[in-house]
Amino acid sequence: CQGSKGELHEFGSHWKTEDCYDCSCSREGINCCSSFATPADYDKEKCVSIFIKETCTYKVVEKDDHSKECPVHGWVA
Repeated sequence: CQGSKGELHEFGSHWKTEDCYDCSCSREGINCCSSFATPADYDKEKCVSIFIKETCTYKVVEKDDHSKECPVHGWVA
Protein backbone atom coordinates (compact mmCIF):
# COMPACT_ATOMS: atom_id res chain seq x y z
CA CYS A 1 0.00 0.00 0.00
CA GLN A 2 1.18 3.52 -0.69
CA GLY A 3 0.49 6.10 2.00
CA SER A 4 -0.59 9.71 1.49
CA LYS A 5 3.02 10.93 1.47
CA GLY A 6 4.26 8.21 -0.87
CA GLU A 7 5.57 5.86 1.82
CA LEU A 8 5.13 2.13 1.21
CA HIS A 9 3.50 -0.22 3.75
CA GLU A 10 3.41 -4.01 3.70
CA PHE A 11 0.11 -5.92 3.61
CA GLY A 12 -0.95 -6.63 7.19
CA SER A 13 0.98 -3.68 8.65
CA HIS A 14 -0.41 -1.11 11.11
CA TRP A 15 0.85 2.39 11.93
CA LYS A 16 -0.16 5.73 13.45
CA THR A 17 0.10 8.88 11.33
CA GLU A 18 1.56 12.15 12.56
CA ASP A 19 -2.03 13.45 12.69
CA CYS A 20 -3.05 10.71 15.18
CA TYR A 21 -4.86 8.34 12.83
CA ASP A 22 -4.51 4.56 13.19
CA CYS A 23 -3.99 2.98 9.77
CA SER A 24 -3.68 -0.51 8.37
CA CYS A 25 -2.81 -1.94 4.98
CA SER A 26 -4.57 -4.90 3.39
CA ARG A 27 -4.94 -6.22 -0.17
CA GLU A 28 -8.11 -4.09 -0.40
CA GLY A 29 -6.14 -0.90 0.39
CA ILE A 30 -5.44 1.41 3.31
CA ASN A 31 -7.96 1.95 6.10
CA CYS A 32 -7.48 4.79 8.62
CA CYS A 33 -9.58 5.97 11.55
CA SER A 34 -9.06 8.53 14.28
CA SER A 35 -7.39 7.36 17.47
CA PHE A 36 -8.85 10.22 19.51
CA ALA A 37 -12.22 11.46 20.73
CA THR A 38 -13.43 14.95 19.78
CA PRO A 39 -15.29 17.07 22.34
CA ALA A 40 -18.84 17.71 21.13
CA ASP A 41 -20.94 18.91 24.07
CA TYR A 42 -19.41 21.87 25.89
CA ASP A 43 -20.02 25.63 26.21
CA LYS A 44 -18.73 26.78 22.79
CA GLU A 45 -19.34 30.46 23.59
CA LYS A 46 -17.17 30.42 26.69
CA CYS A 47 -14.71 27.64 25.82
CA VAL A 48 -12.45 26.42 23.03
CA SER A 49 -11.09 22.95 22.22
CA ILE A 50 -7.36 22.62 21.58
CA PHE A 51 -5.84 19.53 19.93
CA ILE A 52 -2.60 18.37 21.55
CA LYS A 53 -0.71 16.48 18.85
CA GLU A 54 1.90 15.03 21.22
CA THR A 55 -0.74 13.08 23.16
CA CYS A 56 -3.43 12.83 20.44
CA THR A 57 -6.01 14.34 22.81
CA TYR A 58 -8.19 17.43 23.06
CA LYS A 59 -8.22 19.86 25.96
CA VAL A 60 -11.21 22.16 26.43
CA VAL A 61 -10.39 25.44 28.15
CA GLU A 62 -11.90 28.86 28.70
CA LYS A 63 -11.26 31.22 25.77
CA ASP A 64 -10.12 34.00 28.10
CA ASP A 65 -8.01 31.82 30.42
CA HIS A 66 -6.44 28.67 28.99
CA SER A 67 -5.40 27.57 32.49
CA LYS A 68 -9.08 26.88 33.34
CA GLU A 69 -10.55 23.67 31.90
CA CYS A 70 -14.20 23.48 30.87
CA PRO A 71 -16.51 20.53 31.53
CA VAL A 72 -17.27 18.34 28.50
CA HIS A 73 -20.54 16.44 28.54
CA GLY A 74 -20.15 14.46 25.31
CA TRP A 75 -17.40 13.15 23.02
CA VAL A 76 -17.41 11.79 19.47
CA ALA A 77 -14.92 9.13 18.41
